[in-house]
Amino acid sequence: MQATLTALVAKAQTDLAALKTRPEFEAAKARLVGPHGELTALMKQMGTVAKEQRPAMGKLINETKTRLQELLDAALGAIATAELTAQLGPTIDPTLPSPDVGPGTYHPLTLVREEMCRILRKVGFTVADGPEVETEYYCFDALNTPADHPARDVQDTFYFPDTARFGNVSKKTPGERYLLRTHTSSVQIRTMLKGPPPIRIVSPGRTYRRDTTDATHSANFHQLECLYVDKNVTVRDLKALLDYIFASLLGKDTKTRFRPHYFGYTEPSFEVDLSAQHLPKVKKEWIEIGGCGMVDPTVFAGVGYDPEVWSGYAFGMGLERLAMLLYGIDDIRYFYQNDLRFLKQFA
Repeated sequence: MQATLTALVAKAQTDLAALKTRPEFEAAKARLVGPHGELTALMKQMGTVAKEQRPAMGKLINETKTRLQELLDAALGAIATAELTAQLGPTIDPTLPSPDVGPGTYHPLTLVREEMCRILRKVGFTVADGPEVETEYYCFDALNTPADHPARDVQDTFYFPDTARFGNVSKKTPGERYLLRTHTSSVQIRTMLKGPPPIRIVSPGRTYRRDTTDATHSANFHQLECLYVDKNVTVRDLKALLDYIFASLLGKDTKTRFRPHYFGYTEPSFEVDLSAQHLPKVKKEWIEIGGCGMVDPTVFAGVGYDPEVWSGYAFGMGLERLAMLLYGIDDIRYFYQNDLRFLKQFA
C-alpha cells in the first residue's frame, strides 16, 4: 500500500499542475479525496491490513492526505492567480508615460468657490483658512453658543473620543472636546484672536454635521462665510454687500431680502432669501440661501475687541446650494459621486 500511496501523490502532483479552470479543479479533487475518490478507497482497505501494521499504515495515509491537501491548495491558488491576471489584463510598464486622456476639469464646487472669492477680493476681502478638526471653544463657546444648545448634541455634531489628540489644534479651555467643525465661523474667531481690526475675510471650507443624506442634505458639505469688522459698520453695509455678491454671481436680476431670525453669533440676525427666477429650474419666487447679522458684542468682548469702538457683520451660505442654483442641479449627491459624465459638463 505504501507504493500505491506514493504513486497516488506523484500522479496528483502531475494532474493538478495541469489544471486551468475551477470546474477541472473540482473534478480532480473529487477523484482524489471525494467520497468515491482514490484516497478514500485506499483508506477503506485499512480493515484488511494486519493489526500490527495498522499504526504505520495510518501514519502513511495521514501524511498522504496532508500532502494531497497541500497540492490541492497550491492548484487552487494558481487558478485564482490566473483568473485575477486575466481580469487585470496585460502587464504594464509603470515607467512609461501615461496616455493622454485629455485635460482635467474643475469640480463645480471649486468653480463656485473660486468665483465667490474673486468677487469678494474685488471689494477688499482676503481668504482665510483654518483646521477642519476644531475644539468646542472655537466652534461653539467663542461664538456665543451655550453648552445646552441643540447644535452641540452628539445627534448634530461629530465628536472625537476623549483620548484623541491633535498636535496642530490646541485646546483653549480644559476639558473641551475635539470635533469636526460644523461651520467655518471658527476661522473668524481664530482670525480675530490674531490681531486688532479692521478685518475683512472670507473663509470657504469643508464642514460636517450629522445630517441624513438625501437630495438636499449631506453630512459633509461646504460653506463660505465672511466677516467684516471696522468702525461704524451697519446693516446697510451688509445688505449692500450681499446684493453685490448675488448680482455678480447669479445675474443683475437677482434680488435679496432679509427675514428676522436668531443666531447666537449675531444680533440682530437675519435669514437671507434671494429671488432668481431667471435661472434654470428656479420655480419659487424666494429661496433661502443663508444667514447673516451684526456680530454680537459678547463675541467681540470674548476676543478682546471693544464693542463700543468696533462693529461688524458676518454671513454664511452653502456652496452646494449656490452651485445647484447656478447650474440647475437638483440633487446634492451628484457633487460627491465622482461620475465623469457629470463632472465633464463643467469643462
